[in-house]
Amino acid sequence: MKQLSVIVCLLLMPFHIVNAQVYFKDKAEELNLMYSCGITEYGNGISFYDYNNDGWDDLTVNTEAGERLLFFRNINGTYTEDLLIIPPLTDQTRQVNWVDIDNDGDKDLFVTSDVAGNRLYENTGNMVLTEITSAAGLPAENMYTFGSSWGDYNNDGYLDLFVSNRDEVTFSIPNFLFRNNGDGSFTNVTSEAGLELTSHSSFCAVFFDFNNDGFQDIFVANDRLIYPNFLYKNNGNGTFSEVGASSNSGTYMNGMSATVGDINNDGWFDIYCTNTTEGNALFLNNGDDTFTDIAVSSGTVFNAYGWGSVFLDSDSDMDQDLYVSGLYNTTNTTLLPYGYFQNDGNNQFSEPINTGFEVDDRSSFSNAIGDYNNDGLIDMAVANNQDADLFIWKNETTNSNNWIKLKLEGTFSNRDGIGSVIEIGIGGESQFYYTACGEGYLSQNSQHEIIGLGTASSVDFIRIKWLSGVEDYFYNLAANQSYDFTEGTGTLSDSNSEISEDLELFPNPVEEFLQIRTDFPIEEITIFDSLGKTVLKAEINGAESIKLSLNPLNSGVYFVQIKTITDNFIEKILKR
Repeated sequence: MKQLSVIVCLLLMPFHIVNAQVYFKDKAEELNLMYSCGITEYGNGISFYDYNNDGWDDLTVNTEAGERLLFFRNINGTYTEDLLIIPPLTDQTRQVNWVDIDNDGDKDLFVTSDVAGNRLYENTGNMVLTEITSAAGLPAENMYTFGSSWGDYNNDGYLDLFVSNRDEVTFSIPNFLFRNNGDGSFTNVTSEAGLELTSHSSFCAVFFDFNNDGFQDIFVANDRLIYPNFLYKNNGNGTFSEVGASSNSGTYMNGMSATVGDINNDGWFDIYCTNTTEGNALFLNNGDDTFTDIAVSSGTVFNAYGWGSVFLDSDSDMDQDLYVSGLYNTTNTTLLPYGYFQNDGNNQFSEPINTGFEVDDRSSFSNAIGDYNNDGLIDMAVANNQDADLFIWKNETTNSNNWIKLKLEGTFSNRDGIGSVIEIGIGGESQFYYTACGEGYLSQNSQHEIIGLGTASSVDFIRIKWLSGVEDYFYNLAANQSYDFTEGTGTLSDSNSEISEDLELFPNPVEEFLQIRTDFPIEEITIFDSLGKTVLKAEINGAESIKLSLNPLNSGVYFVQIKTITDNFIEKILKR
C-alpha cells in the first residue's frame, strides 16, 4: 500500500517542472558594447527593442548631458552603432519608446528629458527620423519628464501617451495624458479624463487592464512619502476614476518602478513597485478590484534601494521570476546592486546562488529584457550609473525546457498590438502575458513575448484577446519557434475551431460580402454589435446559401445569429 502511494504521487507531479541552475553571463565586452550612460542622478533608461523590424532586438541607451543618445543595431546577434539622429541628440535624456503612432508599420521614436523637453520623431521610412513634436501638438518645453508609457485608453486603434513628470522645481506640473487623434496629432485630455491636475513627483507609469474589463487602466509610481501611488480605473467612456486607496495599491512609498506580470498564472495581472530601504511592494491581484501586498511573505521585499524591475521566465519553467536593479556603492552594506528572485510557485520566491549575477558591483537603475541572439532564452540589458559600462546579461541556463516567441500585429487594434492579453494553454494549464509599451523604470522590453513551455514540445492553444475585442485562437503550435500573429487571422472563437458541419461562414475577417452556407433552409440572419445592439436584420425565406453585403457596417467586431429551420448559430466576425 505504501509503494502504491509513492507511485500515485509520482504520477501526479507536474510534468513541466524541470529544475535547473539559472545562469547569466555579461557579454557587453564581447559584443563591443562597452558604453556608459554617464553620471546622472536617478539614472538613464534603456530599450531592448527591434526598432528596424528585422527580427533582431536592438538597443537604445539614454545618456547624460553632453553625450549622444545611443542606438545599437543588432545584425544577426552582433551590434553596430547607428547614427539615427543627425546632429545627435546630446541633452540629458531619461527614457525612449519605439512605438508606431500612425499604424504605418514602422517604429516612431519618443524621447523624454527632465532638462530639455520631450521629443517625438516620426519614422518616415527606412529609419529616417524627423522631429514632429510641436507639429503633433505635444509640448516642447521642459516638463521635468522621466517616464513615458503608451496604451490605447479609448480603444480607437491608436496609441495614446501618458508622461510621468517629476517637477521638484516649481512643484506645479502634473502628469499628462495625450490622446492620439489618428491624424498625426495629439490632444491633452488630462482634465477631461479626470486625472490628477497637481504635481506628484512621478517616476513612471504603465497601461494595463487590472480588472479584465477590456479597457486599459493606468498605474503610476509616485516618489516621496507624501504622495500615494495612483491606480486610474478606466470607466470605458473616456474617463478614469482614481482607485488607489480602495484597491490597496495606492501605497505611500518612494515608488520607482511600475512593473506588471502574472506571478501565479491566474489571469489577473499583478504589480511590482520598487522602493527605498523600507521595502518594495508586490501587489497581488485578488480579482475583485483589490490587491494584497505580499512582498514580505513572498520573499521579494528587497529592503535596499530598488529601481528598475522586470518579470521574466529565466529558466522557461512556465512561471515569472523577478529581477531588480539596485543603487549600490561598496561603502554601504545596506545597499545591494541587484536582486534576483526565482518563482517557486504558491506565491513564493527564493534567491538562488551561483546565477552569474554575483559579479555585479555596479549601481544600476534601468533594465530591459530581450533575446539578442534569438535562441529563445531571455537576455537582459542593464543601464548602470557612475560611468560604469552596460551589462548585457546573456542567458546561459541549460535545461530541457522549451520556449515559444510571439510578435503581434494589430489590424483593427493598434498596429503594435499593445494592450493584448495572451493566454498559453498546455495540458490544461495556462499562462497569461500582457503586452505593454514603456514599462518598468525608464525601460522598454522587446516586443517579442518570450514564453517558457517547460518540457512541453507543443502548445495546445494560444488565445489572443486584442483591445478591439477580437479573440484569436491558434492551435497545436510547435515549441522552440517564433510566430508572428496578425489580428483576425486565427479562429475567432474557441467554438469556431469546431464549426458545425451544417454551417460555413466565410471570409472572416470580412471586408465587403459575407457568405453563409448551411445544410438547412435559413429563416433569418441578425447581426449584433459588441454591445448587443441589432445593426442588420434579414429575412431569408428558406435559402441555404446567401451572400450578405456588410458595406453599411463600420469596421469592428460583430456577432452573426443564423436561424435555420432546425438550429440557431451565433458566430463572431471581424468587419474590416
